[in-house]
Amino acid sequence: MSNHQHGFILTRQWREQADGYRLIYWLYTSAGPRQVVITQQQAVCFFHTEHSEEIRTRLANTAGWEIKPLQLKSFYNKPVSGLYFNTQKLLQHCRDLWPQQGLALWEADIRTVDRYLSERFIAGDVEVVQANAEVDVLSNSTSAQTLVNPLLRASEREPIELLCASVDIETDMKGSQVYSIAVHGFKPGKPDVKTIFMVGEPQPSDGLDIQWCDSEKNLLHNFLAWFQELDPDVLIGWNVVNFDLRFLQKRCDQLKMRFGLGRLSETVEWRSARDEQNHYFALVPGRVVLDGIDTLKAATWNFESFSLEFVSQQLLGRGKLIDDVENRGHNITELFHNDKIALARYNLEDCVLVSEIFENAHLLSFSIERSRLTGLPMDKVGGSVAAFENLYLPKLHRAGFVAPNIGDIQTDIEAPGGYVMQSRPGLYEHVLVLDFKSLYPSIIRTFCIDPLSLLKGRFESDMDETGPEIYQRDIDTTNAHNQQANSTAQSDWVPGFNGAVFSKQHHLLPDIIERLWQARDQAKKAYDAPLSQAIKIIMNSFYGVLGTPLCRFFDPRLSSSITLRGHDIMRQTRRLIENQGHKVIYGDTDSVFVWLEQAKSPQEATQTGQQLAADLNAWWQTCLQQRFGLTSHLEIEFETHYQRFFMPTMRGSDAGSKKRYAGLTVKDELIFKGLENVRTDWTQLARQVQYEVCWRMFHDQNPTEYLKDIVQKLYAGELDEQLWYRKRIRRRLADYQKNVPPHVQAARKADAYLQQQGQAAQYARGGWINYVITVVGPEPAENHVSPLDYEHYFSRQLAPAVDGLLYCMGTSLEQIQQSQLSLF
Repeated sequence: MSNHQHGFILTRQWREQADGYRLIYWLYTSAGPRQVVITQQQAVCFFHTEHSEEIRTRLANTAGWEIKPLQLKSFYNKPVSGLYFNTQKLLQHCRDLWPQQGLALWEADIRTVDRYLSERFIAGDVEVVQANAEVDVLSNSTSAQTLVNPLLRASEREPIELLCASVDIETDMKGSQVYSIAVHGFKPGKPDVKTIFMVGEPQPSDGLDIQWCDSEKNLLHNFLAWFQELDPDVLIGWNVVNFDLRFLQKRCDQLKMRFGLGRLSETVEWRSARDEQNHYFALVPGRVVLDGIDTLKAATWNFESFSLEFVSQQLLGRGKLIDDVENRGHNITELFHNDKIALARYNLEDCVLVSEIFENAHLLSFSIERSRLTGLPMDKVGGSVAAFENLYLPKLHRAGFVAPNIGDIQTDIEAPGGYVMQSRPGLYEHVLVLDFKSLYPSIIRTFCIDPLSLLKGRFESDMDETGPEIYQRDIDTTNAHNQQANSTAQSDWVPGFNGAVFSKQHHLLPDIIERLWQARDQAKKAYDAPLSQAIKIIMNSFYGVLGTPLCRFFDPRLSSSITLRGHDIMRQTRRLIENQGHKVIYGDTDSVFVWLEQAKSPQEATQTGQQLAADLNAWWQTCLQQRFGLTSHLEIEFETHYQRFFMPTMRGSDAGSKKRYAGLTVKDELIFKGLENVRTDWTQLARQVQYEVCWRMFHDQNPTEYLKDIVQKLYAGELDEQLWYRKRIRRRLADYQKNVPPHVQAARKADAYLQQQGQAAQYARGGWINYVITVVGPEPAENHVSPLDYEHYFSRQLAPAVDGLLYCMGTSLEQIQQSQLSLF
């Protein structure tokens, strides 16, 4: 290994020693895995310097701490000092006890292993300089080295090619035995590895690489040894932490074996979720663990169901090798006893499905890029607040301040949500959607909205708050108003809302967003979809972070200055559009829907949309420069042209609804928002019928005959397979005592039926249930015994799905049915 080496951080851990913290980082490098150990580190928190003597008195009889004066201030604008600890136990004692006694400690919850990286602006990519580092070739690894106390510094990104292993296990239905473990290893430019470990006597494997084991203990031993030889950087799977790895850990414990899955055969470290029972996080030293479900959600993928069968069918066009997926537990046991080769194929195919989903959805690249952007571990689930703080805190320290604690800001101010206009219901031709590109991030950039700039405004500005309706007049306003605007434009301060004032000169978040914005533009030019998506998610999370009490920078003056500014921008944008003679029929947070009543062709509508966007962007540039002396980063885009558009009323009212509409694009594509067609809690029949009625009406076809035929087939029992409801049971069945919902009633009947058949209950701990509504109430779809309640499906599914559209024709599904009945 050369004196300088590029690495990428895979995992991070810490240990306590007598002389301080020992930080352990596992890196990917082109020369093989490296373990970096940093010794003699201290944890740090901060306190008001005026309390120094009190703290010395409190800790007088305790070893392993020190106080250092610092050139920093708190968010109360008072000098702070650093309090350094050699042990986590002492830090936790002070952090938990002292604030209750009126002595505040700031940033005491930041992990030292994370702070060490973030304060050096290391995010994913790292340069390792071995100038004075001790190098130890690890005795039980052919390629890994341990580097003790090298210099680590931020590095430019370089290509990395991680070896991934998709892992899946098959077990008995009682959860008492592992039948088999399959692994699919893959890496760009390398042959795939496909191996199955199976309990059983050797037999012809029909081309599969099966390692036969005479016992479960031998299976686990062989798998762990083989896994060390494969030595993957990333372990992936489907619910891999809370099922596969958790199950293997339990079996190893029961068989008195070490679950040495990590590099150097280190054991898995477990942490349970605070707010969920039986939900765990796993750290496998040296190996990133990525769960397919969590990673898809983090990348903002959305599916009706996140089962492997459903997602693989949607993304890959194929699914599991067992047809009866709902009863696969019983089938797996049958295969284990009667056809182990078929079980091996099934087990391995599940691994390959997960691998191909990761490849198809670019999940590995997304996880790498998110880590590079935020500095968070690749396997961090969610983490919007952590990402924000990881980016923000080091810059805040260099600006001379330490961060407040969660809950420090106490206020009665409430920040409103996004602005939603009252819609004008109806059926339209030529509706344009004009959309502000990343509105909230652009508001933050434009108006310098930032915790530090607000702090400066609180203690240094003498500006009076400007009223919220700052755009009531056009640029050519009265002289008095212009004088006020000129004064604001020449000031170093920007007015916010609810008393907020922001510094034009001292801010951090607008600069962070600007760099991310530029990086996203470059990613788009390079067609780097995972990087572009990761940046978009991070930027769009900043408003939500500032608006949640779980963030240490939470202050409603920040979030309200974003949303209320958005309200102003949307209202003024509507006025500007309507001043040009067009009608705005709806608006939602960052989009306005414009009806071009006089448009004669799609070409004319497109030209109008492009011109409107250009005019609005120019207006905002001029307005904000004249009023505030600010450069506008607001950018409205002509996004969509609907040649036909439907905005429904609210049920039981003539008022227009919100966040619900359907439109036909110029590419002849139907788009639904908020309507039954895109709601997974509605039946397939209702969703399909709504689609068909929309399609017909948007193409000037009368849907009456189609609906008559559907209603006739419904009552004739020809559409029963499309009448299933599917819903998730989120608690144990026993927890539902009062107001038991229909899906829970059906689940109880399903479990009773299974027990009568001598099978284990399926829904006692929750899960997904398919059910139908019968004349005697809800029953499980697969084995309902009562006739279906077709009147329920007519009045509660079909009619609500289509009556809004039919209203535009002056009719309803009930009237269509009555006209059908009158013929007989």
